[in-house]
Order: sequence, then C-alpha cells, then structure tokens
Amino acid sequence: MLYRTNPKNGDSLSILGYGCLRFPKKGTGIDQAKAEEAMRLAIESGVNYFDTAYIYGGSEACLGKFLAKGYRDRVKIATKLPHYYIKKPQDMDRYFAEQLVRLQTDHVEYYLMHMLNDIAAWERLGELGIKEWIAAKKAAGKIGNIGFSFHGNTDNFLKILEAYDWDFCQIQYNYMDENSQAGRRGLARAHEKGLPVIIMEPLRGGRLVQGLPKAAGKIFEREEPLRSPAEWGLRWLWDQPETTVVLSGMSEASQVEENVRIAGEAEPGCMTPHDREVIEKVKAEINRCMKVPCTGCGYCMPCPAGVDIPGCFSAYNTRYTDSWYAGMKSYVMCTTMRTNHSNASKCLKCGKCEKKCSQGIPIRGQLEQVKKHMEGPIYKAARAVIGRMGKY
Repeated sequence: MLYRTNPKNGDSLSILGYGCLRFPKKGTGIDQAKAEEAMRLAIESGVNYFDTAYIYGGSEACLGKFLAKGYRDRVKIATKLPHYYIKKPQDMDRYFAEQLVRLQTDHVEYYLMHMLNDIAAWERLGELGIKEWIAAKKAAGKIGNIGFSFHGNTDNFLKILEAYDWDFCQIQYNYMDENSQAGRRGLARAHEKGLPVIIMEPLRGGRLVQGLPKAAGKIFEREEPLRSPAEWGLRWLWDQPETTVVLSGMSEASQVEENVRIAGEAEPGCMTPHDREVIEKVKAEINRCMKVPCTGCGYCMPCPAGVDIPGCFSAYNTRYTDSWYAGMKSYVMCTTMRTNHSNASKCLKCGKCEKKCSQGIPIRGQLEQVKKHMEGPIYKAARAVIGRMGKY
C-alpha cells in the first residue's frame, strides 16, 4: 500500500480509501458478515481511511460495530454532518452525538459538511453558528479535521474553498469529470492551498467499468499489459500528485484485492504518454454518446436567471453516456439540492450565454431539451420531496 501525507497535519493516509456507501446487502439491510470480511482484508492490506455519512442507511452502525472489534485505532474515520437537516443550533449536537453512538467512538478524525454545493448553504450555516460549533468540537478533541464534500460546478467549489479555513475537501473526480464538478481547476486550487483532496466517484459508481460503451471497452482490451477499466481509471487518478485519497466502494473481497494491488504500484508519473492517449481515446468514444458537446469551460456563465448551464448539460449527457438513473441523480444533486435552484426550466432565453460559448452550442435550444427530458414527473416528485424535507 502506498501512502500520501496530509500536508495540514502530517497524517499518513493510504491512497486507497474505503467508501462505505456500497456495503453488500442482505435482504433490505447490510450483510454485516460480508462487509466485515471485506473491511478486515482492507485494513490488513494497509487501508486506513474509511468514509461514511449520516444518510448512508446503516453504514455508520455497520462500520462502528466492526471497528469496535479491535480495529478503531488502526483507521481514520470520515463521516458527514447532514447540514441540510439543520434547522437550529441544537441540531448540530443532536446529529453529531447520534453519529458517535452509531460509530461507537468518542471522536471523528475527518468530519465533513455533506454535499455543501453552494456558498449560500454555508452562509446559512454560519448564521446558525456552525463556525463556533466546529471550533468547540475541535478544542474538545471530538473532531480532528473539518472539511466538505461537493457536488456542483467549479465556480461554486472555488467560492466555498475560499470561504473558510478548511482542513480538507472531498470532490467527485474521474477522467470523465475532468472539466465538470470541481474539476481539475478545483483540484489544483485546493492543492495550492495545501489541502488534502479526497476523491469520490473515481469510477462514477462503477459506470466507467460496467457502463462503458462497447467501443470504449475494446480500446482498453487491445492494450498491453491488459488492465481492467477500473485499473485504468484508478491509475489516471493516482498519476496526479494533487490527489490524496481515492475512495472505492468495495463490496466484496475480490474488489479489495484488485484495488489494493493497484494502490501498491500507482505513484505520480505511473501513466505514460501512451497511457494518457488511451484514456483520451476512451473519453472520445464515451463523448460520442453525448447529446451536448459541452466541455464544462463555464464561459457561458454566470446565467442572469441562475441556470447552472454546464451542470445541466453534464447531467443530461450522463443520462445517455451512463444511465437514466445516473443522469437524473446528477441533475437533482447539482441543480435542485441547493439553496437557489439552477435547473434548465429557469432559462429566460435571453441568449447572453450563446454569445460567449466557445463551442458555438445553441444553448437555449439545448436547455429546452434538458427541461423536456430531465424535468418530467419523476423529477417533479423528487423536487417536491426535497421541498417537504426542508433541506434548503
């Protein structure tokens, strides 16, 4: 296992982290025995960073039960505050205390604001006293490092990054999201600030493995040495010194074994120029399935009506390059689960964006297609549920 140092505190973190969202299932719950088998193998192989969250059904309790069997001191726990549930200052203590009980611990090494997708959400928390709460918990030794996880566009990421003295951050990043989400610009800026960057969705939830277009998969198959699509994706990430930990939702021992093997070899510079060309060819094949040739450059922004144009197009494309579910999930998370909605139907058709688009995309017409295909009955139902929950 290779390790990278957290420049903020000197922690030696395994470059492979254990993502605890996708524990194996048994009936409607988690298969505790099977999950423990995979986690035990990971720890014995050198994995020392485990990531979970309050809203990952049963995940914190499963992890806590396992770590209580003598493994707690061998790992760093990362979990997340569901800030979208916070209505009053007392809620912060209530949720955090519940998490400590679930995890069977008295402290958390890495604590995140979960899905902090725009600056307005952080400002709302500030009004509720979140900064003072964090300071008190750190002073008491209950929280070691404070960070945030992010799903949104690069500009919003950069604003949040500068809004507070964060200890670390977590972003969705992979070879298909190089210019969307926080993107390479966001990764580089976080690195410049000395923040360790935790990578989630390195394979887009497995869609860069099982969901590859056939033509893209054949490109990988022709290469020597033969590597799985998962290995190509992970090597692409670990080739970049700005990445600290790459999370993988390993649900069985065989996945742990493969990822641990790769994590013992993949250092910055592990990708040759030819390897990078292969990745670009694969991206081109995936992009052929896209509906909108948007590069995520953001030249069209800001939109006077508040539409997240690159975010809308990214989710719309994901529907066709990955799956309907993946695209809809991305659309809801990036446009609706934020303080100010930024979905396509807000477009006023002013045309200012089209004058600035470097790709010459007929943005207004394409946003109409996004609205048509992404804002149907299911989206409207999801939006109504989010509204009732009062997340924002």
